Amino acid sequence: MKIICLDMEGILVPEIWIAFSEATGIRELRLTTRDEPDYDVLMKRRIRILDERGLKLPDIQRVIGGMEPLEGAKAFLDGLRERTQVLILSDTFEQFARPLLRKLGWPTLFCNTLSVREDGTVTGYVLRQQNGKQKAVSALKGIGFETAAVGDSYNDVTMLEAADAGILFRPPENVVREFPGFPVTRDYAELGAQIERFLEAG
Repeated sequence: MKIICLDMEGILVPEIWIAFSEATGIRELRLTTRDEPDYDVLMKRRIRILDERGLKLPDIQRVIGGMEPLEGAKAFLDGLRERTQVLILSDTFEQFARPLLRKLGWPTLFCNTLSVREDGTVTGYVLRQQNGKQKAVSALKGIGFETAAVGDSYNDVTMLEAADAGILFRPPENVVREFPGFPVTRDYAELGAQIERFLEAG
């Protein structure tokens, strides 16, 4: 049996931190895992900025509530789920994801959790496990699934390497240069064609 593992931000929905950066005018929050390969460094920077600016979880959630999936993402995901099983593996947080999952038709998501005080102050984050995307793909293979994985950033690379087929979707040029072994797709038609080849093979 075959299963498709998708990253969420940049694949199905816009980057949440970029949207929040645009809403607040804080340019430093535009950095994502497309720019910074060390996720811990990135998250500690984000949390420090939130603290310095007095921004709390509800401020971020209000921005997320106004976000929509990327154009064509819902139709692409619906079609894919008709063909095979799909699992979303993301480094986002459960406190962020719910409104976007509703708009995507409630696909299954494995993600992380923020540590938040009662007043909404974000104090840290809790990874489901280190290298969670890669370990999820390896575990699926361990129980007999053939896997294809789709991502766009540094934090997706180990997942793509662990999968039977790894595919980049709209990656930045720095990721393409550093990891030339993965096929690059730029729209859902190209991505769908790559996945179809995987599903039809062997």
